[in-house]
Amino acid sequence: MSEASPCLNCGACCSHFRVSFFWGECTSSGGTVPDELVTQINPSRVAMIGTDSKPVRCISLVGDVGSTVQCSIYDKRSSTCREFEASWVDGQANPDCDAARAAFGLAPLEPTFQIPEQQSA
Repeated sequence: MSEASPCLNCGACCSHFRVSFFWGECTSSGGTVPDELVTQINPSRVAMIGTDSKPVRCISLVGDVGSTVQCSIYDKRSSTCREFEASWVDGQANPDCDAARAAFGLAPLEPTFQIPEQQSA
């Protein structure tokens, strides 16, 4: 996540979706996600505590949704979190990002276009 990431003043996805993933991503299995932050949801999958029932709020989210937020285990987060992109980060809207933001009354992110540098002739 870059310094200008819209995620640093959002956090809606962390308070809207269940964050589930294969248990092999936990530290006890050689992964990075701390075991004490997950709950088992079936024999092969776990979820971040706080995301397995309503109201949703990941145990690792620090701050207030729609304000300044951060993930307390950012470098150790699951593949589910690593693969989730904010809208327009990859040049496309992410309907899941937009839905999470809408659930908190936040407007969808807008694309940001950079003016191409002028090439000298």
